[in-house]
Amino acid sequence: MKQIFAFLILTFLAVLPAEAACLSQAQARDAVASGKAASLGSVAGRAGGEIVKAQLCQQGGGYVYVLSVLKGGKVTTVTVPANR
Repeated sequence: MKQIFAFLILTFLAVLPAEAACLSQAQARDAVASGKAASLGSVAGRAGGEIVKAQLCQQGGGYVYVLSVLKGGKVTTVTVPANR
């Protein structure tokens, strides 16, 4: 029974999406300045609307922007790769 339970837990963890660990503003500035991540301005066109909030986060070994975007009167969350 313990083996089945352990298998189910491991299977569940394997299919969960990788959590994004968001950076502080200082860390984000450093990541962009060092060339590890693209600037927000260079990826803003992929947001699909007006950016009202942005966070640079590490996810899956790279960087992404987690954006709150206003489009059609509604705010949605959009994740955009921050690749250089």
